[in-house]
Amino acid sequence: MPPPLDPRKKPTSVKIHVSSGAGVDVTWADGHASHYEFAYLREECPCATCNDAREKKASLAELASTLKPSPALAMFKPKPRAQAATQVGNYAIQFSFTDGHSTGIYSYDHLRNICPCEECAQAFRAAAH
Repeated sequence: MPPPLDPRKKPTSVKIHVSSGAGVDVTWADGHASHYEFAYLREECPCATCNDAREKKASLAELASTLKPSPALAMFKPKPRAQAATQVGNYAIQFSFTDGHSTGIYSYDHLRNICPCEECAQAFRAAAH
């Protein structure tokens, strides 16, 4: 049996601004308001493919820290935006991004855990590690 949902992770209002590109605004049951930029959500995609890519990137970064770094020119890459958003039951949102990615399902639990504010970082991300 799954553990009961933390009541602080229950949204009372969700506004997804796909057409303006302004991101996602969520008001939570405890009164906290979170704002997520689409580029941030794309970076924090919870799908297996993205989790694997993040783990590989972390391993490579760890390896690179032991080697002599060489200067590299950064390539311009436009920030991903959401093309569409779909409600998944009453527990999550799925986004289709301009980079073609659409497999991540962002549960409200995940969204609260990745809220970019410092208060949530201490309350939720610190507890997860």
